[in-house]
Amino acid sequence: MYTRRLIAIFIAFMLTVAGSAFWSATTTEREGDAEANILNDAGSESGMSKDEKKKGNKVVRVLAAPFKAFGRLFSRKDNNKLQRSTEEDAERFQSVGVNRVEDSLTPAVKKLDPSASAREHLEVGREHLVNGRLNEAIAELSMAASIDRKLSEAHSLLGVAYDKKGLSDRAKDSYEQAVKEEPEDAQSLNNLGFSLYQNGNYRAAVDRLKRAVKLAPNDDRILNNLGLALCRLGKFQDAFKHFARAAGPLNGNLNTARMLERFGRDDDAIRYYEDARRIDPSSTVALRRLADLYERTGKPQQAQNASESLAKITLMNAATAGR
Repeated sequence: MYTRRLIAIFIAFMLTVAGSAFWSATTTEREGDAEANILNDAGSESGMSKDEKKKGNKVVRVLAAPFKAFGRLFSRKDNNKLQRSTEEDAERFQSVGVNRVEDSLTPAVKKLDPSASAREHLEVGREHLVNGRLNEAIAELSMAASIDRKLSEAHSLLGVAYDKKGLSDRAKDSYEQAVKEEPEDAQSLNNLGFSLYQNGNYRAAVDRLKRAVKLAPNDDRILNNLGLALCRLGKFQDAFKHFARAAGPLNGNLNTARMLERFGRDDDAIRYYEDARRIDPSSTVALRRLADLYERTGKPQQAQNASESLAKITLMNAATAGR
């Protein structure tokens, strides 16, 4: 029993260290918009419109996985023996990308004959885009758009393909054409708005994204994109309202605090992290950031209080997992 308690304390310590490393890793510069990456790492969808199933808050999933795995490790069977982690537990700690391989088992998409319709070129272009064949996707989607200039979906997907190629100006032109052909399409407006945001045209981005929100008021991705653009204009309270609409008050406060911290406004970030803590006193994300920010802003007593609260919660979670 004493040994298990020591192991539980060690695990709690390691999880605290891992949590800090997780924050550092997810705020490191990498491909794509830095602020959008921070939101996406936290489980809040942002960026270009795409079809995918929601998987919940990534911070919660990452921090919960070790507890579940170690819980199984410490659980007992009827024979009173400790259980080893299973392959299913191991899968919680890794994420492996999958690339399509062209061979006899996965043949290339068939080529269309010259008489193919715009819709047929659109569908083949979409499949190329999904499978990462950007040049082929651009060729097919361009053909679809040239056959039927009013096919807004072709222009929108063409914009996505150009974005993935790093051709932001061409992407913006395609999104604008898509909106021109179908002004009431929320996803085309979202893509155009996010493209404008990425190119630093924040006021125009806010205008397009507000229009998109009116058309799709419950679309989390559009709401988060609007929040990001508002942050760039310094309108953090308005940004919070849209972050909160997308994911609730707790995540609204956390996301706003992340953005404020990103822009070097530590004192304001603390206020939003404290609001998140009031909503959920056991929020390890809020406590961890508060401990760091209080230390950084010269408030050692508050930093110590946050660290002690974080340690207690981490130990309680480890003990629960151990049981």
